[in-house]
Amino acid sequence: MIPDKRSSITFHSATLLLAIDLIGTFVFAVEGATAAVLNQLDILGLMVLAFATALGGGIIRDVLIGAIPPNSIRDWRYPAAAFAGGAVVFFQSSFVNKVPESLLITLDAAGLALFAVAGAAKALDFKIHPFLAMLMGGITGVGGGTVRDVLLARVPSVLRSDVYAAAALAGAAAMILCLRLKMRPAVATVIGFAVCFGLRMIAVHEHWNLPKVAH
Repeated sequence: MIPDKRSSITFHSATLLLAIDLIGTFVFAVEGATAAVLNQLDILGLMVLAFATALGGGIIRDVLIGAIPPNSIRDWRYPAAAFAGGAVVFFQSSFVNKVPESLLITLDAAGLALFAVAGAAKALDFKIHPFLAMLMGGITGVGGGTVRDVLLARVPSVLRSDVYAAAALAGAAAMILCLRLKMRPAVATVIGFAVCFGLRMIAVHEHWNLPKVAH
């Protein structure tokens, strides 16, 4: 049987992948902790929300691709980054209350983009087919936010936001395509991040939405 060359695409940059994952973890932890402050949760609730938002998507990805135990449990740096993000928000809560909504949207878009490319990259390194790796990127990007919204008893933003999960999938797909074109992992990562972040920000600004069933 002729091997499927597409499934042999790999990321092969452990240091870069770790850096992206940790930065994304911190950014999403700040975003989750900010949501906790805005919903008037106590410090325990804030830390739980920071942890869940930052690491929920990565845990789901790792379980699905067979990276057991997940990095958030195996590597202390992941929960440390999540709790650091939560602590920053807790001790600067007076500042957080004054943060404009546009900055929160930008922060969320940055975390989404970081996790989308990191999730796809890790899936590729576990020899997951590129199409499924793209889906893993999307799951990594939106998983934590979905857990956060469920804990806050609201409809997950992935189901109602303007082009949210679609932006994560587009960023992951762009990175995988760049790797297939033999671009360096760092270059492919930047392009994937830019596609996801740019698409998400444009969608918010232009109020783009995916098609809905007409009533």
